[in-house]
Parts: sequence; structure tokens; C-alpha cells
Amino acid sequence: MPPATPWVGAALCLSLACAGPEGSVQEPPFQGTAFIDPDLIVASDPSALLSLDHAGRGVRTMFDRRMDKFVPTDAYLFHATFEGEAVVEVQVNAEFGDAVLAERHAAFYARAIGQLPAGLRTRVETVWIHRGDMPFGGGNDNILIHTGKAAEYLRDGVLEEILMHEAAHTSLDPVHAAADAWLAAQAGDGGFISDYAREHPHREDVAESFGPFFALRHRPERILRGMAETIQATMPNRIDYFDRLDLDMHPAR
Repeated sequence: MPPATPWVGAALCLSLACAGPEGSVQEPPFQGTAFIDPDLIVASDPSALLSLDHAGRGVRTMFDRRMDKFVPTDAYLFHATFEGEAVVEVQVNAEFGDAVLAERHAAFYARAIGQLPAGLRTRVETVWIHRGDMPFGGGNDNILIHTGKAAEYLRDGVLEEILMHEAAHTSLDPVHAAADAWLAAQAGDGGFISDYAREHPHREDVAESFGPFFALRHRPERILRGMAETIQATMPNRIDYFDRLDLDMHPAR
């Protein structure tokens, strides 16, 4: 299946008035959670990336949203090594024209991926990088990047938050999205954190919920108190579920 597509609208934080009796949620407080705050991860935050090594050039089967299919693609190849000795092959479409530019892209995105919690990289084996103004994607043991869309995410300050959403698809969905305990947490909360999660409850709920969990538990000083209260009131059972996973959150505190 092609990688999942993030919500591409602006997020709106609504007040706690959206909560019904006994905490039941009638309407999601956000449109899409990758956009709730641009400072959950910022460029100056530490990265677990240790090294990036050129690994030659070769043909790899990569998903390209511009064609909406998997395509054998000539690519520049790089091995990104992260703390914990995890190695990810970064595959940069040869359309970028030369190895120096390809390495620049590989290094930039590998560092950003290294800023994500280690628990979100557990199933990431490859990164695909193409030109094009198309949404990022997660799944297939991969993170998909289109640099034209990345320019928009960088402008809005949400590049790292988008990558976190996609990495949650890649590393959490296969184990948790259909797990009985997750579905029980979903039912117990009585609603969804975003319109996007509500519209795609089986595909997007884990990824949409992880960002707010991360904000509440690991970046509380970077979000408004009202946002923290909204997150806690909307998805307490999902928060408990993530807490019980005891994910490796390094390099986040």
C-alpha cells in the first residue's frame, strides 16, 4: 500500500467547551495534529544521527507520489547511522543531478529524523527522497519525502512534526493500530483528537494521537496550558496507552 498522507490543512485548537458530560468528546479539538505547534521539535534540538556515509548508486524500488506508484528508480545511496547502531538507507532520486546535492538532502533529512524519538525509528529501514510538491508518507518500513512539499513544511515550521507523524505510521501502526488495547482506549475516550483521525479512524488515529501525546508528556513547556488541558481531556486513555508502551524517547527528554 502507498504511504499514508498527512492532513494538509491548518490546525485549529478549540476550547474545552468541546468536551461533553463526564469528559466525552463531541467534536475533535484539532483539524490535524501535525500542525498544532511548530515548536514541538525545532532545528536546534539534538539529533541521534551519528554519521552519514555515501554508499554509491543503484536502482531501488521507491514509491513516488507524482506517479502514485512504486517505480524502479536510479538513486544515490547513503547509510545513516543513529545512536543504538541503527542504520537506515537513504535513497535520493538521481533526478537531483549530482552526488553532492544528493548528500546535502540526505544529511538534512537524516538529521531531522534523528531528532525524532528513537521509538519511532524502530521499523524505519529506508528513506525515499524525491523532488515534487507532494505530501510526505509513512509505512512500508520507510519515510517518504518530496522536497517541494518540504519547503512548505519548513516555511510553516512543521517539518519535524510531519516527520514524527509519518514515523508513527511506520513504526507504531503495524503493531498498535488494530490492537485490542488501542481500540479499547479509542472507545474509552469516546472521540478523536482531530478531524483527520475521526475521518480515518483505522489508518490515522495512532499517528494523529502520538504528536499530542509527545507535546503533553515531553514538550509541555512549549505548548499553551489550554492546549495541554485539551489534549488530556480528549484522549486520556490513549495517553495511558502510550505511557504503558514505555517507548524510547531519546533524544527527547
